[in-house]
Amino acid sequence: MAVRLADVAKAAGVSQSTASRVLNGSTRRPKPEIADRVRAAAEELGYFPNAQAQALARSSAGLMGLIVHDIADPYFSSIARGAQRGLAGTGVQLMLASTEREAAAEVEAVRAFMSYRTDAILLAGSRGMEDDALLQKVLETYQDNGGKVSMIGQPFPTAGGVQIDNEAGAAALASELLKLGHRRFAVLSGEQELSTSAQRSDGFIAKLKAAGVVPEVVKEGTFTRDGGYFMMGELISSGAVSAAEGSEGGGPLCVFCVNDVMALGALAAIREAGLRVPEDVALAGFDDIPTLADQFPSITTVRLPLEEIGRMTASMTLAPGDAERRMVVEGAPVLRESTRLP
Repeated sequence: MAVRLADVAKAAGVSQSTASRVLNGSTRRPKPEIADRVRAAAEELGYFPNAQAQALARSSAGLMGLIVHDIADPYFSSIARGAQRGLAGTGVQLMLASTEREAAAEVEAVRAFMSYRTDAILLAGSRGMEDDALLQKVLETYQDNGGKVSMIGQPFPTAGGVQIDNEAGAAALASELLKLGHRRFAVLSGEQELSTSAQRSDGFIAKLKAAGVVPEVVKEGTFTRDGGYFMMGELISSGAVSAAEGSEGGGPLCVFCVNDVMALGALAAIREAGLRVPEDVALAGFDDIPTLADQFPSITTVRLPLEEIGRMTASMTLAPGDAERRMVVEGAPVLRESTRLP
């Protein structure tokens, strides 16, 4: 039989309301000796406080919700770890929901966190080019009831958070690849209706064109590892990889994938075709997920401080007056073996 609060109160020789104030975190605090007696009784009896009762007593659930597209993606798991570290010592626990990139699942996750009365909700990941009216309405209802909302990656009309300057990061990467001597390029983009995908491909292509270089191929696909794998396979089958081999100023085709998991998929397709990186195909990604530098060859990318982004967003959201603050983070190109020229 479960131990009740009344049992703890009886064992400690206090009223049930006093025991509740001690164990549920009320601002009305009994004397230290009484509080110690109540806690000792709870420990001896094996009593666990009721989370809902604690939330009512403190007017706070002590919970923050984080919604990501895919927790198996190192991009999102790194952000989640950073957010958890940002909450260390605050008494606030992180709850996680993964939506598998479905808009309806995202709305349902928000509603679930609302039902748990979380103090704040963080949403990480690329948004569509058009605002999601239903999501915005649900979030506004949550905010009207005192909840805080922050976005990671993309701006949102009624929320603060950390925005990533995707265009600038991609343009900086293109500039560095041009400096290395690359002149043949292909871009493997995600869905163009995703703002992150569009911004990264647009920034990269714009920098190339400003230098008088036009990419040979621009392909659209899914913003995933499998998307990179299938697009790279199609690119190899089309003959584009070796189309300019031996021509003046040709060199290997340099393939830019708009995120790192796509680059890992592309690397698998290249190896299956019996081709080498960087000798036959040069390869670059974006994000610098933790596993990227351990690949062979190591892969060129744009480094984002993913854990720090998660930590900053969680900390900002909890800080008084900072919930609507917006910060912009720029990525930095990291050149590795996958784009080395002879």
